[in-house]
Amino acid sequence: MKITRFEDIEAWKASRRLLRQVHLMTSSQVFRRDAELRSQLRRASNSAMANIAEGFNAGSDMEFARFLRISRRSATEVQSHLYSALDQGHITQDDFDRLYGIAEDVKKLIGGFVRYLSTTNRQARPPLTKTED
Repeated sequence: MKITRFEDIEAWKASRRLLRQVHLMTSSQVFRRDAELRSQLRRASNSAMANIAEGFNAGSDMEFARFLRISRRSATEVQSHLYSALDQGHITQDDFDRLYGIAEDVKKLIGGFVRYLSTTNRQARPPLTKTED
């Protein structure tokens, strides 16, 4: 499948799911009292999604891979903040496991895409099609 827009990227779709789930989780009453942690979780999950989109128009595979690595670090940041939420009793173990797993899926998809972009035999893979406005 040819990627013609950032919305076609599986890692972006997974990071969007992560963002939606983080927003749902942090909309609870307990997070209203912990605005700092709520903000950190939301910013990190948004960064994971946004950096994939931003990197899509970066201009080169190497630059795109740099943005993807930033996105992967943001997903890791979400995982770290989830420990804070769990340790403070803001979320259940089941919620932690579910969101941690979604973040892990995001990281795996990003890692696979970085490997794809880094292939040495560029003739063997089709180029991404980027539309210019």
